[in-house]
Amino acid sequence: MRANVFRGVNQFGIEEVERPQACPGEAVVRMTLTTICGTDLHIVRGEYPVKPGLVIGHEFVGVIEDLGPGVEGYRVGQRVLVGAVTPCGQCRTCLSGQLSQCGHGGGYEALGGWRLGHTLNGVQAEYVRVPSAQANLAPIPDELTDEQVVLLADIASTGFSGAESGKVRIGDAVVVFAQGPIGLCASIGARLMGAALVIGVDGDENRLKMARRMGVDVVLDYRQVDVVREVKRLTGGGADVAIEALGTQSTFENALSCLRPGGTLSSLGVYSGKLELPYDAFVAGLGDHHIVTTLCPGGKERMRRLMEMVRSKRVDLTPLLTHRFKLDDIRDAYALFGERREGVIKVAIRP
Repeated sequence: MRANVFRGVNQFGIEEVERPQACPGEAVVRMTLTTICGTDLHIVRGEYPVKPGLVIGHEFVGVIEDLGPGVEGYRVGQRVLVGAVTPCGQCRTCLSGQLSQCGHGGGYEALGGWRLGHTLNGVQAEYVRVPSAQANLAPIPDELTDEQVVLLADIASTGFSGAESGKVRIGDAVVVFAQGPIGLCASIGARLMGAALVIGVDGDENRLKMARRMGVDVVLDYRQVDVVREVKRLTGGGADVAIEALGTQSTFENALSCLRPGGTLSSLGVYSGKLELPYDAFVAGLGDHHIVTTLCPGGKERMRRLMEMVRSKRVDLTPLLTHRFKLDDIRDAYALFGERREGVIKVAIRP
């Protein structure tokens, strides 16, 4: 089969590799739509280490091609959505409700739940082997298209979880730093959770325009305004929740500085290098602030719930799919996405 294989820093592309087989408890799914995520960029740029020879990617939908022994209640030919995080559903962390930190059925491993495109071959390929299939295959309702649900696998689940982990309440004021795909979904998630005011911060006019389109109440261009001062003015003293969706020292500091006393910083960023806690923004530790981090929630029940939000028309993420490519042209797709050309937000890739 054809697959996008990582070989080294900025060395990746389509190769012919062995087609996977379904072992007990697994499934093989024929990919019908996938995407490129910011984390994939971190991988190809050498900013997040994975083993050479790995197939990249973790957001996809497809059709069941084969079911291994022990996988019940599914059929070949069924359309399914699989989350970027694939918990086993049986280990200590899963049974404790921490599906994102799944220990693969035994023990504990940090970030263990994220396997596709991380420790196992990923989804930018014609066929994908899905581990712990019973816990991770979410049937797609017939009335929903691939494009309506593919972004639920990661960016929507992650972005919404930023608002959930931040415990956004009805009437809250929320500021979201970075309006890329994850940040946009965090902004949407804050609205779904009942925020009365959602402020989006970015320095890319295309992303600010998309934020307005997706219902963000106020957008701030950090190149034009003092963001911390303006957020405090708009909120009457500070946001209840700040969501950091980029993963840099400056956005982390600004998010913390925007909070009211007792507010929550919900961090979704993937940080590279050293992250320091700023003394002033931290109020010397006396601000009663809460700082929480979140990895994308996965599993079939999470995917089912997110698809219900789409089916009930509570959310529509299709405007975020701004460009479309074939799998054979994936290097062009990476270049466009990585360089943020042509107003790209997300790219859809078909076989």
